[in-house]
Amino acid sequence: MTTNGSDKSAEKPPVELYTGSERPYDPEDLVKVSGREPTPATLEWARRLMAEEGPGPAIERYLP
Repeated sequence: MTTNGSDKSAEKPPVELYTGSERPYDPEDLVKVSGREPTPATLEWARRLMAEEGPGPAIERYLP
């Protein structure tokens, strides 16, 4: 039994978050994890950063 008195958890897991092992990172992932809104300018920023540093290192700077 959970803390809400039910057999099932009341919280649903986020549907837009990934651990990174399910699929490769894309520029939109980097923009979102950095706390920015996906706009043409921020997506271009993310593309440049991922091209310079690689997808993994670029996104890891924003993950805990």
